[in-house]
Amino acid sequence: MIFKILAVMAVLFLVYIVFFKKNREESLKNKRDDKYKEITDTLEECPKCGTFVSKDEAILSNGKYFCSRECLK
Repeated sequence: MIFKILAVMAVLFLVYIVFFKKNREESLKNKRDDKYKEITDTLEECPKCGTFVSKDEAILSNGKYFCSRECLK
């Protein structure tokens, strides 16, 4: 009886490894790739105060990136 229970548990474990481990590895790889995408942001220096600001958050005026409206004036 115990042998049957252990055999069923072993089969279930093997099924889990075969079908679900690949999906888990792929999802972990995708999460790692997403982290690297977040890090690859470009910083630009404000010409007035010298502060580095992300291009996404900066104010673009006449081809220059400013950190705030005060520096833009």
